[in-house]
Amino acid sequence: MSSEERVWRERGLRDAVRAGDETAWKTLYEESFAGLYAYVRWRCGGLRDAADDIVQETWLTAVRRIGRFDPARGRFADWLRGIAANLLRNHFRRARRQPISGRLRDPARPADEPGRAERIAGALAALPEHYEAVLRAKYLDGRTVADIAAAGGETPKAVESLLSRARQAFRDAYGTED
Repeated sequence: MSSEERVWRERGLRDAVRAGDETAWKTLYEESFAGLYAYVRWRCGGLRDAADDIVQETWLTAVRRIGRFDPARGRFADWLRGIAANLLRNHFRRARRQPISGRLRDPARPADEPGRAERIAGALAALPEHYEAVLRAKYLDGRTVADIAAAGGETPKAVESLLSRARQAFRDAYGTED
């Protein structure tokens, strides 16, 4: 689908949602849920309960703010990820201020990894957006350096350098978590 067709389609869905069309919401939800959940789960370091809460809060925020969605500025899925990214940052900032002993651990996680997922999620939340985006493209979306470079209008060497800096920033943030 061309960019113009996507904008036209998503504008129509947005307008239908604003008019109360449940089918339009269902369409947006079904097309966006899996990608949003994968993104949030990755950013939560695999913590299922935290991911579920953030995804639910993302959809509630989207419902309240659907009128602010402008398809000409980007895809609906990207708009949702932006909402989720802000919610994730706020969630993990609050979690860093809470003593580790007071944090809940996902009971499905092995007992020998207490706090590891929280540390991963906190480190991801601490990264600048462009670092998080390139790590997501490489490790969550499974894109090659060449694909990332082509999509961003960069050289593969520039993307490799950015990945290197992003990985180091992640290691630094991960190492400094309490």
